[in-house]
Amino acid sequence: MISLIEEISALKTQEQSLHTSLDNLRGQRSKVREHRQLDKELAGIIRKRQNYESLARFEVGMPVNRADSKLLGHICDLKITPGGLAEVWVSWDSEVEIPESPNLLQPDEWAIAQIISVGDRITVSDGHELSGKTFVVAQLMARGAVETKDEHIFEREDWVLFESPVGLGGKENEELTSNDDAKSVTTPEIQMVEESSPKLEVLSEVIVTVEAVVTTTQEIGELTEDEEQERHQLELKVERAYYEAGSALRELRDKRLYRSTHRTFEEYCQDRFGFQRRHCYRLIEAANVVDNLQEFCVQFGHILPATESVCRSLTIFQPPQQIKAWQQILQETGGKHPTGKEVKGIVERLKEKPLFKASDFCCVGDVFTLTRLEGAERKYNGCWAISFELRDFTIAVDVYDTTLAVKPDNLNPIDLPDVRRQLPETLKRIRRLRECDLLDRCVYTVLESLGRQMYLTDFENKLLTFMEQEHGIEK
Repeated sequence: MISLIEEISALKTQEQSLHTSLDNLRGQRSKVREHRQLDKELAGIIRKRQNYESLARFEVGMPVNRADSKLLGHICDLKITPGGLAEVWVSWDSEVEIPESPNLLQPDEWAIAQIISVGDRITVSDGHELSGKTFVVAQLMARGAVETKDEHIFEREDWVLFESPVGLGGKENEELTSNDDAKSVTTPEIQMVEESSPKLEVLSEVIVTVEAVVTTTQEIGELTEDEEQERHQLELKVERAYYEAGSALRELRDKRLYRSTHRTFEEYCQDRFGFQRRHCYRLIEAANVVDNLQEFCVQFGHILPATESVCRSLTIFQPPQQIKAWQQILQETGGKHPTGKEVKGIVERLKEKPLFKASDFCCVGDVFTLTRLEGAERKYNGCWAISFELRDFTIAVDVYDTTLAVKPDNLNPIDLPDVRRQLPETLKRIRRLRECDLLDRCVYTVLESLGRQMYLTDFENKLLTFMEQEHGIEK
């Protein structure tokens, strides 16, 4: 099997050969069609080589993370799609494999170093509010962060590997870790009882110390492990109340369990719950969104929509798009529960281009060929364009007679160095001509034609120079 390095080397050889062929054809008027064919072939080779280069720093099994996420995944496969795009297939939950852009991923050095693994114990470092406590690692996260069995998350600078105290065996250590917060705080005193002689006065002193610590713990509001779990369960019930209602309404509707008393589902909901038709179906649609996201909740840090209004904006997307949109929403809100207003604003932008931002696609000054434009802009399909502003999910481009705001889907990159160098000057010359008053109609026709040519032939350059001279424009 050919390695990525060998494939890249072969593509570079093909690229150099095509450049040589193009240089030999340059200036030969009878070879225009052949020149264009080689240009197209060269662009494809360059794009393919760049995609292979983006995959070269990865390998199957490597732990990776996104720069803006705490999730840690492992690479399952490296692919080049039929359309020529590079894909890194990553599992974020050890089950589902998801294609990712290599530009958004980076190897996780902490996971590669294998400093810690699931089941190890850590001690929280000084300066943290839980300083001195010991926890069992349940999940490894990006950049050395860990999640413990009781759902605490500690960054790499917040923990060190646990070292067993002298005189305690493995069984005693397990019992020590499983104690609640109050017992963990009193560990030193308990060890004193075990290691010292069982004198009555010493034991009494230790008991007094334990009681004092527990009293202090209650005063500052800390919870035991059981209380933390109870709180978590109650919070989930509050967050998922709309989901339970929507799921129940969906089942009542689908099984027609209302038929013994009401003719329609809408009448039943109005009489039984006081729900208007719109509210019923909003709850059902919200439950459908949560069911869709729940299958991939691990990659979202187990964060799901907390209200029906948050789900409402996502219902405009198909299920696969809902997953991508929710991932983008959590990235923009820093992994916190977003409000309905925040989600609505983000979704409005994602409707234009939900898969990636414009800044991930190109840079200012890059050149493209326009494609798949619709409506009044359809006439610019096939024209060249130069990007001059990167917005959230659209790209502002210059064409020969105006500016357009387009999506990345409407742009085919042009990677030919000569074209990239010549087009900005061609645009400048066309713009200066169009600024002249009373141009002949033939001039507009010629300029429109030049707006579709990636490079100027000798004759086209002379024609453009003639029109500049006729209207008093100097280079």
